[in-house]
Amino acid sequence: MATKTKRFRQLLQQPGAFIVPGAYDAMTARLVEEVGFSAVYATGAGISNARLGWADVGLTTLTEIVDIVSRIADVTSIPIIADADTGYGNAVNVIRTVREFERAGVAAIQIEDQVSPKKCGHFSGKQVIDKEEMVYKIKAAVDARVDEDLAIIARTDALAVSGIEEALERAAAYREAGADILFVEAPTTLEEMERIGRTFRDVPLVLNLVEGAKTPLVSLEEAERMGFKIVLCANTALRAAIKAVRETLELLQVHRSQIPLLDRICTWEERQNLFKLHEIEEWERKYLRFEQP
Repeated sequence: MATKTKRFRQLLQQPGAFIVPGAYDAMTARLVEEVGFSAVYATGAGISNARLGWADVGLTTLTEIVDIVSRIADVTSIPIIADADTGYGNAVNVIRTVREFERAGVAAIQIEDQVSPKKCGHFSGKQVIDKEEMVYKIKAAVDARVDEDLAIIARTDALAVSGIEEALERAAAYREAGADILFVEAPTTLEEMERIGRTFRDVPLVLNLVEGAKTPLVSLEEAERMGFKIVLCANTALRAAIKAVRETLELLQVHRSQIPLLDRICTWEERQNLFKLHEIEEWERKYLRFEQP
């Protein structure tokens, strides 16, 4: 059976673009796979929101993210793209970052050229490091990987800081440094999106579609036509969960009963099936037979 890294490489080589939803914990990652998506994105913003209760401004640490990613890897079989923010330091730190994520079981690692602490790619007030410094971060990431199929995604946030020309120049330099996939974050017009696609026809491109943020929403078919291979829907599931949980809690507050909420929540059986209770019970029957009731 092919490894997750090889399967991710195969996805990149197959015709057509594909959507990668974001997961912020093992539960959402398992749902991404069960619905039928071919890969999952471990979203740094979503993990910051769900684990810390704070916005995506670089508050999470390497070990916190790796812990979540390893749990995602444990319960899924599809390739994982890991959001590694800035690599958690300089090029030397990136070496450890790549090794930690690779041991956690990811198929691709995304590193960006913001200063640390970073901000969400669609926030205002971003800053970027020197292009040369990021080039050496990419070189360090490429050299640090043990599995040559592990994909390195180089993201630039320079478009918001210095404009499209600088962003394209940086992306080209990162490709030259060895990045397997390029990610020009937060284009603000269809024209910018089309130009990114025209400029990099020989390398897979990431398009991050954030509802209500800087980049216009397009369909998967439109993104593919413009030249993008991977369409991230990084926090769609998280935002759906926020809305559903809030509305359910508000109804619980009003009705003082769960009875009116039954059509808004999953069934008991659906919950236990998702979390594999039947597998645990089988393990108990197989391995705990010596225990007395």
